Order: sequence, then structure tokens, then C-alpha cells
Amino acid sequence: MAVPKSPPPTRVAPDPEDPSRALPGIAMLALAIVVGVAGAFGAIAFKAILAFTYNLLFVGRFSLDFDPTAVLAPSPWGAGVILVPVLGAVVVTWITNRVAPEVRGGGIPEVINAIYYERGHIRPVVVIAKAVATAVTLGSGGSAGREGPMVQIGSAFGSIIGRVVAIPVRQRITLLGAGAAAAVAATFNAPIGGLAFALELLLVSISARTVSLVAVSSVTATYIGRLYSGQAPAFDVPRIAQFEGPLTSLYELLLCLPFGVAIGLASAFFIRSLYWTEDRFTQSFGNPYLRHMVGMLGVGVLIYGFLLTTGQYHVAGIGYPTVLGVLGGALTDPFFLFLLAAAKLLATLLTLGSGASGGVFSSSLFLGATLGAAFGQLCQLVPGLSVHPMLFAVAGMAGMVAGTSGAVITAIVMTFEQTRDYGAILPIIATVALAHMVRVRLVPRSIYTLNLARRGHSVPEGLQAAVSASQNAQAIMSRDFQLIDAAELGQWQAQYQPGEGKAHTVICRDGLVLGMARPELLYLLRDEAPDRVVNTNYFAAEPGTAWAVIMRGLRFKDTDIALVFNPRGSRRPEDLVGVITAHEIARSARANAELLD
Repeated sequence: MAVPKSPPPTRVAPDPEDPSRALPGIAMLALAIVVGVAGAFGAIAFKAILAFTYNLLFVGRFSLDFDPTAVLAPSPWGAGVILVPVLGAVVVTWITNRVAPEVRGGGIPEVINAIYYERGHIRPVVVIAKAVATAVTLGSGGSAGREGPMVQIGSAFGSIIGRVVAIPVRQRITLLGAGAAAAVAATFNAPIGGLAFALELLLVSISARTVSLVAVSSVTATYIGRLYSGQAPAFDVPRIAQFEGPLTSLYELLLCLPFGVAIGLASAFFIRSLYWTEDRFTQSFGNPYLRHMVGMLGVGVLIYGFLLTTGQYHVAGIGYPTVLGVLGGALTDPFFLFLLAAAKLLATLLTLGSGASGGVFSSSLFLGATLGAAFGQLCQLVPGLSVHPMLFAVAGMAGMVAGTSGAVITAIVMTFEQTRDYGAILPIIATVALAHMVRVRLVPRSIYTLNLARRGHSVPEGLQAAVSASQNAQAIMSRDFQLIDAAELGQWQAQYQPGEGKAHTVICRDGLVLGMARPELLYLLRDEAPDRVVNTNYFAAEPGTAWAVIMRGLRFKDTDIALVFNPRGSRRPEDLVGVITAHEIARSARANAELLD
């Protein structure tokens, strides 16, 4: 009898998410270099698009000649410049509505969201859409920054390369961080700042391997960026003299205490007012085009008003010319400096709150510089108190960045790299620490993570490598439960079939939750009293209860059951919204393990 031939084995396509497909270190190093090159040329291309847009809209000519640190010349449109931001609003709204909705806003929250909730996936169209939308926003006079968009563009390059090569999620996320670092480094000529930014805000797992890859990408991008735009720092300002003596040093450090608190208050106000403005625009205007056009019309009126009264636009675009004027000592009137800070804040709220594409880093630098210089100039009015006002301007820049973004190390490093002045390092560190502490006390989430929290997405707050620590009860809990009254327990036991029904069974008595029991035990121990089968020892949580609080509560109660009620403090069955057991905790940890390197 002939033996039938067995069919050829079926070839199964390898799963790109399979952890065993992780690339070796040398291959990841090569990819990091590729991402660095892409990020650098992305930054160069973005600068060219911004220059083209500004010259076309503001000046009415085709040119790529544009220096973001130079004072903007008066537009030939005269009063018609008021409508230039409105025209830009139409273009930006079309892009955010028709091409890529995720390019609206700063960009960094979208990158963080992609890391924690989209498995490191960023759509390729984001590269072009974000560059054009942000260039139009800034080139038409909108008050925003370029760092957030550049981070999103650089991270998109990392995501695209990671998907083309088909590497696991954790390695793809490393490339996202490398792309972000490359973009920041090339944009600001700050290799250490780019590295610190990626480590502090984006990377989930921080190890020698991930740091090395991001560092290589940052160095590559910085080198290419310097070939294009030179080695000068972003802010070439007169050097702040080192402290003349211990007494002067002590005065200035002590003044950093109230100043750091003030910057923390300003940071909290900036965060709250930005999202308040966004909500007001959304509620007042249903049409996105009308919403953004109204906001940018306000910006147009504001910048034209400054031109008529001061001869400069001041709060238009990135705002670096005014920052340089402050740091160079050209702007010294404290009351005018406060006016500039208030106007920049208003312009930024109108721009971003109405739907523009742009970051908040540059606006934070502007606010910190003007508030710091104003504080220093007021201190000069005190008899016998001699301080350097520009010292507080530089410290204010770092303090506002740290306060709004939560990136404390990045703020210190990047401020130093952009000014290259070590004379203000002690006031910078003191101001940053106090500003961040005050802001966290008033607004626990940063300007980036609050954006995600408003969508119901919880993420870590900087350098929290343990992903589970970012979760709350709502993200962990199971809604697969049933409520049974103790008086009806006998009837339920008689009808129950093993293996059927909900995953968790919660027992109630007298209108309150009594506890939990495994349905199999209830079925097998039908002759036992409910109190002997039901576990009444549980920790009560609310949907927003953080992971750490849940863990401490379970340890304190010596139980592995947490019941989630809304509102807080309730024990009524109708207010029970979820159940957390060891199974839910393990499931959450397992789902997040793929992000860790």
C-alpha cells in the first residue's frame, strides 16, 4: 500500500510584534543613526517651510531667507496684516480637519499617546501635515513654538522606520525617542538637551542601551544641524558675570525663593488658562473654521497694535527677537515687561486654544524671560540691593519650561545649552525646583499629560519608568461583574451552572456591598452561610485612584480585592463601577510589559 505523502509544512509569516524578533544592538545602532539623519533633515526642511510661509504671507515674496532671531520687519500689508493670521487659520483648519487631526496642538501629547496607547504607531502623513500646519501657524503670526511639532515630526520618522523594519514595540518606542531627541537637538543645537528631553518625557524604559541609542541619534542630528546653521547657541547673549562675592551670591539665591514660587504660580496659570480657553472656544463655536479664524483675528489685532505703539510685532510667531532683546538688556522697563508677558500669554491662548498647530516651549521661554527680567528690575529699585536682572531672566526661562512641561532636567540643561552661560546655573536650579514643586501642588499634571488626562488617558509624569505606576483604577478594573443580594443567594445557587455567568460576583446586603465571592465556591458551598463564603475584606477605591494608592490600600487591608465606587465614599451597589483582583493587576502588568526594554 502506498503511503500518502504528507502535505508540505505551511509557512507562517513572522509576527512583527514577536519579542523574539528584536534586533541586535549593532542593528539598532544603525537605525538610530538613520533616525538621527532623518530628524536633522526634517528640522532643516521645517525651517525652510517656515521661511517660505513667512515670506509669502507676511512679506508677499518667494524666499527662503528668514532668521527666527531677527526682529520682524513691518509687513507691506499695513493694517491688512491683521488678516494674515486669519488666512493662516483657514489653511491650518483644513489640514487638521481633512488630512491629520492629530497635528492640532503642540504635538508632544500625541507622541506620548502613541507610545502608551498606540504601540508606537504614528501615521506617516503626520510628517508633512505637521510641518506645513505649524509653519503656516507661525509664518502667519500665530504665537506658538516649533519644538513640539519638531518632536512629533522626528518621532514620526522613528515610528515609520520601526514599522518598515518590523521590530517589537519596545524597540520601536526607543526609535520614537531617538527621533524626538534628534529633532530637538537639531532645532536648538542642543545635543544634551535633546537626549534629556527624550529620557525625561518619552522613553518608557531607561537603560544603558536605550540611552546610548538616543544619544547617538542626538549627536548625529546635531552634527548635521551645525553643518547647516553653524555652532552658535540659540540665544547669543552677553555673559552674566559670576557672583562678585558670597554676599551678592546669597542675596540672589535667597531671591530665587519668592521668584521660584512666582514662576510656579505662572506655570499653573498658563496650564489652566490654556485648556480653559480651548474649552471656551469649543463651546462657543461649533464650526472649526470660524473658531480658529476668530482666535487668529484676535492675534492679528494684538500684533498690529504692538507694531503701531512700539514699532515691533513682539508677540508674533516664536518670539525669539523679544527674548533676545530682554536677555541683551534692550528691554528694561519692568512694567512694559509685564505687559509683554501678559500679551504673549493672551496671544498664545488665542492661537493654541482656537485650534492652531504649535508648541508651548517657546512661549514658556518668552514668559519666563520677561517675568524674570521684570522681577530683577524691580529688585534693583530696592536701596542697597544689587542684583543682575538678566540672571533672573535666564532662570525664569528654565523655571517656566520646567513648570509647564514637568521636564526639570531638560529645562536646566537646555537653558544652559541655549545661553551657554554657567554664571546663572545655581539660580536656574533653585528656580526650576521651586517652580516645579509649586506647579505640581496646584496642577498635578503637566501641560502635556493634562491634555491626555482630559481624554481619559493616564501616563507617567517624567522619568517614571514603571508603566503600571501611570495607571489608575479605571484603567485596571474589570466591568465584568454581577451583583447578587444575600437574600436571593439561595435562588441563584440553585440556578447557577459552573463556568457560566460573569467573571466576578459581588454580594450585597441591606442596600450596601458586602463583599466578593468566587461563584464556584458559592455553588459548591451551598449549605454554608454567606458570611462564611463571601470575602468582606476589600479596599474601596474610586475610578481616579492611582496605581500606587491601590497597592498601598491592598497591603493595608491585607487583601487582594479592590472594589471601585463612583462617587467616592459610596458603598451602594448601584455606585459600583468595577472590580480589581490579582487577575486584573497581572493583566495590566502583562499588557504594559511590551513597552519595557
